[in-house]
Amino acid sequence: MEERKNKKKKKKMSYKKRIAIIVIALLAAITLLIAYLFLGNSGKDEKTDAMLDGYTTIAFFGVDNRSNGNFDSGNSDTIMLCNINNYTKQVELVSVYRDTLMDVDGEETFRKCNYAFNHGGIDSALAMLNRNLDLNITDYVAVDFMALVAAVDAVDGIDIELTDAEAEAMNGGYIGEVGAIVGKDANPVSAGSQHLDGVQATAYCRIRSTAGDDFRRTERQRTVLTQIIAKAKSASPTQLASLITGVFPDVDTSIDMDQLLYLAKNMMDYDLGETKGFPFSKTTDRFGDSIGDAVVPCSLESNVVLLHQELYEDSEYQAPDSLKKISDGLIDFTGYGAGDGDGS
Repeated sequence: MEERKNKKKKKKMSYKKRIAIIVIALLAAITLLIAYLFLGNSGKDEKTDAMLDGYTTIAFFGVDNRSNGNFDSGNSDTIMLCNINNYTKQVELVSVYRDTLMDVDGEETFRKCNYAFNHGGIDSALAMLNRNLDLNITDYVAVDFMALVAAVDAVDGIDIELTDAEAEAMNGGYIGEVGAIVGKDANPVSAGSQHLDGVQATAYCRIRSTAGDDFRRTERQRTVLTQIIAKAKSASPTQLASLITGVFPDVDTSIDMDQLLYLAKNMMDYDLGETKGFPFSKTTDRFGDSIGDAVVPCSLESNVVLLHQELYEDSEYQAPDSLKKISDGLIDFTGYGAGDGDGS
């Protein structure tokens, strides 16, 4: 099925590092658009035609590079797969938890998966995902923290249901810090249904201090992503072009602006489906000072089998020997295997 592959402890971080974890939402505004855009068109070139066939998977990275516009390195504190089913016109999002232990260099060096980008940039990060998830991803989008605010503001804000704890966390520092770094003021929020501007939405995506820790935070990122896409789908062609051109300069992507604008008018044919986190069955543990607290797939092989079954509807998928070797090595390294995870 070759076409399928075309496809615990909380630590206080500096503001610039923490903000980077939310930039996946920009990926929402730009790259999911890109996915929609490419797939909705009859084809301008060979690359576009190829993306129209079977399944297409695009990698999204939110990078802590401390220097806006520099994507040579930096921990990819947000990692997400956008998978497009061109038969059903459904788009699914999978957050790969940034603290997940994986083989980061092809030599069974097990570290948190966000290590790969910091030690080899986009090529290393893509290779890490392809190696550990048995994929063949070639298209990507990488962003830093500046673009999310612009993306949300470009769609005139999003509607989010806030809990008391989330509103308290946002008002307690996140909103003020985001506003300071982007040079925009924002009002405090209250619990309940809220219409969030770019600064407030960015603050919402950054929350890690409430129940659920990083797992809940990735859910927030996907929620914001979903809302941006919903707003973008109802935008006029002029608004959509403004969104793309306004945020594109802050993005490093394998897809060029001319193609994006050419295809924008046809994005409405695709719908955003399920969102989830990977690994599905997992546990957490601490692995010394060099790694720290990490997420352990239980096991990597069984999680990847489920990933391929769900994303690519491949009920007969079997992991290759290369993946089994990585999975067995991870079991030896951590002491956790299939059956030891929480199954979520």
